[in-house]
Amino acid sequence: MSSLRTTARTTGVAIRAMLVLTLILGVGYTLVVTGIGQILVPWQANGSPLADGKGAVVGSALIGQSFTDADGDALPEYFQSRPSAAGAGYDGASSGGSNLGPENPDLVAAIEERRMTIAEREGISPSQVPADAVTASASGLDPHISVAYALLQAPRIAAERGLPESEVRALVESRIQGRDLGFLGEERINVVELNLALDERGNA
Repeated sequence: MSSLRTTARTTGVAIRAMLVLTLILGVGYTLVVTGIGQILVPWQANGSPLADGKGAVVGSALIGQSFTDADGDALPEYFQSRPSAAGAGYDGASSGGSNLGPENPDLVAAIEERRMTIAEREGISPSQVPADAVTASASGLDPHISVAYALLQAPRIAAERGLPESEVRALVESRIQGRDLGFLGEERINVVELNLALDERGNA
């Protein structure tokens, strides 16, 4: 009988402790952290949303997008992102790379095909195509491209939109993000933000 009472008492204590800790850590902590985020960094806490000129949310500064038509062909009036192996492309629910090694024949063939397509689209030699233009990031969601890839696309954008090339290049250069902490990584450009700025500028 004594053992039964001890077991019941211990079980009761465990259940009460679980309920209290659930309220404190599962509910209270979540509400506090969410509140702090909404007060101090609301933009980041809400997913770093990006809006167009009309205020409609069109994406996130953290996730790239494909600027292609229904057939998957690049829209010539927009800067193009790097390839994505996340689902059908930049699918946040399928983040990840292809996991193919650098000597995998399928990956090598895909890179070569992308290189030739980009070279033809931009009117340059295949050797001038930057590495990030033909390879996906590890997450498949990277919204950035190199400065070199963005500037390489400037002549096409200028021609398609009837804008001076110098103006498009200036727009690209105004969107350059520096290295993290001043020394980590490389300078880069967020393609979604760049294309939004391009749309705000409009055509000639």
